[in-house]
Amino acid sequence: MDMSEFKDLSDGFMRSTGKIFVGDPAVLRKMLCASLCGGHILFEDLPGLGKTMLAKVFAKATGCRWGRVQFTPDIMPADILGTRVWIPKVSEFVLEKGPIFTNILLADEINRAPPKTQSALLEAMEERQVTIEGTTYLLDRPFFVIATQNPIEHEGTFPLPEAQMDRFLVRMSIGYAKSIDEEMEILRRRIRWKSDDPVAALEPVITKERFMWMQDRVEEVFVHESILRYVSSMVRGTREHYAAEVGSSPRGGLALLKLSRAHAAVMGRDFVIPDDVKLFAHEALDHRIVLGMEYELEENMSSRIVVDEVLKGTEVPKDYRP
Repeated sequence: MDMSEFKDLSDGFMRSTGKIFVGDPAVLRKMLCASLCGGHILFEDLPGLGKTMLAKVFAKATGCRWGRVQFTPDIMPADILGTRVWIPKVSEFVLEKGPIFTNILLADEINRAPPKTQSALLEAMEERQVTIEGTTYLLDRPFFVIATQNPIEHEGTFPLPEAQMDRFLVRMSIGYAKSIDEEMEILRRRIRWKSDDPVAALEPVITKERFMWMQDRVEEVFVHESILRYVSSMVRGTREHYAAEVGSSPRGGLALLKLSRAHAAVMGRDFVIPDDVKLFAHEALDHRIVLGMEYELEENMSSRIVVDEVLKGTEVPKDYRP
């Protein structure tokens, strides 16, 4: 299978978004892979690191329709899904669609919404459909959610339940700039943009049709039996780890499989290698692990450490080519 066109589109996307985003290019590549899987992305990071701007840049560059919801404690499910309203002219109730009827939904500060509103997203995130007053409506393809949340501010927030966390394909973070040069580059670009929000000037680099074509091509990437065993061993390893009360669900293994295939395609390969799997181990598995009560407060234990130890203890396959 010739993957050169796929790689050219991916490289063009990386170059375009990289003109605005300052930081590790791996963050952009991982976002691209997650979106090609149709998976939902959760950004969990400190305030002011550009989570929302990156989500907006990414959404516009794909050429897909996108909408944004600013979550607050008083937001209701109807504010996201929509509702039926009475139209006197036609003497009937007509659906007023909410912002969820889009391709990419930016859910800003999702943990500020109450549980009732968070649960309204579950059906859409899992089944790509919503039910309003007993009627089910299918969402257009592609559809995925890019959500953000602040991990240090707890006043007025509602932690996402495990069931909803599990529906996010990846949990990612941007982190601080790694050097003073990166900090200076952020300031330089702000001077050139003459605005805090450069998204309006960004042109899409992939059409919606090509984006869906790329999603379909990901499903053609070859996966050797040894890679399937590698992924399965890692997922089971998180359940068998002594510090984990709850390990990764089977959905974690499916996430690793999808992400590794997408990354192989983005890199121009038509088969998965072990490095594709290892690259996404933390993003796909960390948020699916619940530590035992006795390990929750230990400084030398976290879900990230659990995944690190599982990675070290899992034999890497040597035969994985078609």
